[in-house]
Amino acid sequence: MTSTPGPTRSAPYLLRPATRTDLPAVLALLADEEQVVDPGSVVVGAAHERAFAAIEADPRNEVLVLEESGTVVGCLQATYIPGLGKGGAERALIEAVRIRADRRGGGRGRALMTLVVERAEARGCALVQLTSNKQRTDAHRFYAGLGFAPSHEGFKLNL
Repeated sequence: MTSTPGPTRSAPYLLRPATRTDLPAVLALLADEEQVVDPGSVVVGAAHERAFAAIEADPRNEVLVLEESGTVVGCLQATYIPGLGKGGAERALIEAVRIRADRRGGGRGRALMTLVVERAEARGCALVQLTSNKQRTDAHRFYAGLGFAPSHEGFKLNL
C-alpha cells in the first residue's frame, strides 16, 4: 500500500493536508477566483462537512492547503487513481487549484504545484494530470510553464 507523505515545506510555504478548521478558508478560495472572500463570512453547510469527512477518510483523496505565515493562501484537491497503464502505477489528478486573489503573482502558485508534484512523486505516481476551464487562458500558460502539456480534450457532464 502506498503511503501519503506528510507536510512539505518550501520556504516560506508549507503544503499540508487541510484540517476541518481550514474548511472555511478553502471554501472562501473556491467561492470566487477574482476577489478575496473572508473565510469568516463562509457558511460551511452539512454537504461540505460530509464531503470533507469523506475526503479525509479516503487514503486516495486529500485537500491540500498552501500556508504562508499561518494563513491559508492556496488549496487544491488531489485524487490518486490506481490504473493498469504506466506499469500499474498510480496517477495524481489535481483539481480545484486556487491561490488567494491578493496573493497571486509572487510564486505561490508555482510553489503549490511544485510541492504537489513532489508529493505525487514521493507517493510513487507516474503521472500528474489536471483539468482547467477552457476560458482560463492565463492558467493554461501557467500550467504549460510548469511543464504540463495540453495532451487531451476533456469532457464533463453535469448531473
